[in-house]
Amino acid sequence: MKMKRVLLAGESWMSYTTHVKGFDSFYTSVYETGEKWLKAALEKGGYQVDFLPNHLASEEFPFTMEEIKKYDCVILSDIGANTLLLPVPTFTRSQKMPNRAKLIRDYVLEGGSLIMVGGYLTFSGVDAKGKWHDTAVQEVLPVEVLTVDDRMEHCEGVKPHVVREHEALSGIPEDWPEVLGYNRTIPREDAVVAVEVEGDPLVAFGSYGKGRSAVFTTDCAPHWAPPEFCEWEYYDKIWQGIADWLTTK
Repeated sequence: MKMKRVLLAGESWMSYTTHVKGFDSFYTSVYETGEKWLKAALEKGGYQVDFLPNHLASEEFPFTMEEIKKYDCVILSDIGANTLLLPVPTFTRSQKMPNRAKLIRDYVLEGGSLIMVGGYLTFSGVDAKGKWHDTAVQEVLPVEVLTVDDRMEHCEGVKPHVVREHEALSGIPEDWPEVLGYNRTIPREDAVVAVEVEGDPLVAFGSYGKGRSAVFTTDCAPHWAPPEFCEWEYYDKIWQGIADWLTTK
């Protein structure tokens, strides 16, 4: 049997710190990624996962249907719409390029699968900089993305609640570990919301054209998904079940 391929875009960041010690100061920088838990979960389920960090996605995320159809599922996790809408040729030379938000939409309508995972730059995100609401991707999501900063920060921890059975989550108990935040969204009429947090969608599914999509509105890694969530014995099964449902048509 052919191994299914997944393209995971996002989940990376660079930090630059200024250290001031009296008269003197110096700088340090670090590059970090948060894909390891999700990537490992899917690989254990038999998927081949190609990880495309944010700083490479601008140039290397597929521009054509032929390229994107090499993947059975695309995952957008903590990556803003601008990263795909402003490729270097367009931003620096005013060169016309394919609109990859429209490409993702058409990919789903033609039978592809999409997952959007929560974070500071997916859905609306911090200061509304995620900006996915105004793109064609919104047309194939089971939830409506807000146009304002949608982060719901819960440093005290909040408990997800299973509100509807769904075959993608078969075998997952109703008692989920707490999360520390999520992106608030509004379910569309055609959405199947399986899990809620604070009355908002946490896990939701939809079918569009010949394809399917899902949202997971908290993080797949810290900080919103604390260690007890990422190390939960059912963490892998959640992602494998979602991917299996999306890619089985």
